[in-house]
Amino acid sequence: MSINEVRCLPECGSTNAYVKEHFEEFGPVAAVYTTNQTAGRGRLGRTWVNAEGRALYYTVAIREPLAQPATLPLLASLAVKDQLARRYGVECQIKWPNDLLLNGKKIVGILCESVCYGYEMQGRGILCGIGINLAQPQSYFDAAALPHGTSLELQGAKVDLAADPQWLAEALTDFGFDRPLYSFAKDGFAPFREEYKKACINIGRRVTFDLPGGGEGSGIATDVDEEGRLVVRTDSGEEHVFTGEVSVHGIYGAV
Repeated sequence: MSINEVRCLPECGSTNAYVKEHFEEFGPVAAVYTTNQTAGRGRLGRTWVNAEGRALYYTVAIREPLAQPATLPLLASLAVKDQLARRYGVECQIKWPNDLLLNGKKIVGILCESVCYGYEMQGRGILCGIGINLAQPQSYFDAAALPHGTSLELQGAKVDLAADPQWLAEALTDFGFDRPLYSFAKDGFAPFREEYKKACINIGRRVTFDLPGGGEGSGIATDVDEEGRLVVRTDSGEEHVFTGEVSVHGIYGAV
């Protein structure tokens, strides 16, 4: 039983959209989840393909003011990594900023959004949507044209579809978000930086990234700074990357 409100929805168009619509009903930290999301969307506007009953679609609502809200996706990736380790004994890596990989394939996607609510929409909050691939078969990823995707079950984890969605939703809410928020809300990403860097697969690899004015840059990822930016050493100097797409050479087929 969670100490925070965690709503289970038999079916939902999008857990992020549901949380936006009901944001004022929640306390400082609350969540909703389903295993049947029919109209989700991924990062950079990509469509999220439903896997009815075989994946967890989860969104946490945070009404507490955050010192560094833009770094919440990085905290979220650590939250999921830790709870998957507790439940299944797996060790995921993080592809900056917030994709989780297991054995080199994507197993978790995260999408955070700001929310305005209340009188004249003056309230400010943030939500974080998380999709976890629990037990989709290989045929799902083939049909969805997701060659770099996988599920926990495909990677050998023992998944209990009757119990795991609730366990993960409650554990993420209480231990992944509520507890770390005591320091994250005040101090931002800095207290979690070293833990994040240990799990970040980008560091030490050649990456290609979008430039703010258009075009691409490339270099060796060397660090993640206290503001959550990926530090890349390029031929023309050091770049601190925070937005856009980043490809890691040797991951997802990039060379």
